[in-house]
Amino acid sequence: MQENSPLLSKNSELLRDPAAIASKLATYHVADVVDALNALAPAVAASALESMPVDKATDVLEQPGFDKPQELIERLPLGRAATIVGAMSADRRADIFRRLSEPERARLSARLEPSIQSSVQELLAYPPMSAGSIMTTEFVSMPAVWTVEQALQHIRDVGGAKETVYSVYVLDPISYKLLRAISLRQLILSDHATLVIDVGPPRRPITVSPLTDREEVARLISKYDLLAVPVIDEKGRVLGIVTVDDVIDAIVQESTEDVQKFGGMEALNQPYMKIGLITMIKKRAGWLCALFLSEMLTASAMQGFQNELEKALVLTLFIPLIMSSGGNSGSQATSLVIRALALREVQLRDWWRIAVRELPAGLMLGSLLGIIGIARIGLWQVTGLYDYGSHWSLVAATVGAALIGVVTFGSLTGSMLPFVLQRIGFDPASASAPFVATLVDVTGLVIYFSVAYVILKGTLL
Repeated sequence: MQENSPLLSKNSELLRDPAAIASKLATYHVADVVDALNALAPAVAASALESMPVDKATDVLEQPGFDKPQELIERLPLGRAATIVGAMSADRRADIFRRLSEPERARLSARLEPSIQSSVQELLAYPPMSAGSIMTTEFVSMPAVWTVEQALQHIRDVGGAKETVYSVYVLDPISYKLLRAISLRQLILSDHATLVIDVGPPRRPITVSPLTDREEVARLISKYDLLAVPVIDEKGRVLGIVTVDDVIDAIVQESTEDVQKFGGMEALNQPYMKIGLITMIKKRAGWLCALFLSEMLTASAMQGFQNELEKALVLTLFIPLIMSSGGNSGSQATSLVIRALALREVQLRDWWRIAVRELPAGLMLGSLLGIIGIARIGLWQVTGLYDYGSHWSLVAATVGAALIGVVTFGSLTGSMLPFVLQRIGFDPASASAPFVATLVDVTGLVIYFSVAYVILKGTLL
């Protein structure tokens, strides 16, 4: 929906008539309806939703783009809310319940059918980041002894009540263990007299457990080009399916959280413009204070080299250069390793392989920067742009050698930190760029002044 839509204008006459809003929204795509309702006050949006037909309201609430869908549900009359929630897909219904307050959850649950209550409780029992938490229990299955004709008739009979019919799942008629996953296309193109177990190539279906991390589910769906992946229990029976659209929604949320963590702050659970000032401060203040306290170690390190600084003030000119170079190299390495871990390109046991790669990479990158630094000092000295003193060549050598050490240390530290965090049970994304930069800043100063002491001893020091 366009931002200049009359519906979103505070002066619009439609805002005084929820029924008129509902009528107007009936002509829009459901995704645009979500945008429009997000732009309205919760009370007005809830009234508009109440005025819509049940099927339309259900389609709208099925969309993942709502900022606070639980607010609309809580503002609806209880009977109306129960009707809409009861008509939702199982995974979206569980997501709504997860966001509701406990009193509202109990009130709404009491108005639902027992089978729906049981389904909600089953999904809520799984961890939020797991396959079980985002799966839908609405799928099409059939025994292996059925023919294609029976299968197609079964899909016609029950398909309308299912969220998706990307694939059908063939089960052992006795144990109900999953034997085969068949795409709808394969089924349609097969001879009607063929048994469903004989449709498609005889390969084991790709499955996940309900506790599988949703990022791993996304990786499998991407790797095997699936539209849905079945979730099975320890006996091989199908509990539900995770569809590709559910994975996309989950990964967009996960990626957003990771990007925010990279910036050195807690993940936001709402869009930026919807976050209150106090909440924003709380999310950012913790990490900012921790980084500030860490940066105070930089001042302590400089105090430790106060005598050297007094003797060779020229060294202070290159402190920002040294610190930023180490932080930048560390941030690069951290970003590369975190992404590789997220994509399962490397495992925890591969830490030594990463170290072996980053050590020479850091030496080469540091040497490159060191050469540039030496050339810069020499050029300024020769052309008269700045006089670094009679020992300018030693100062240049100090800067060049320090850059090699700091960049190498930054690359190695930045690449190892995500492995350390994962090993102790933290999210590797917590190894944010500001955190790595702060860590390398302190050690970079120590390396810089230690190199200076060795090279300039007996001259400037």
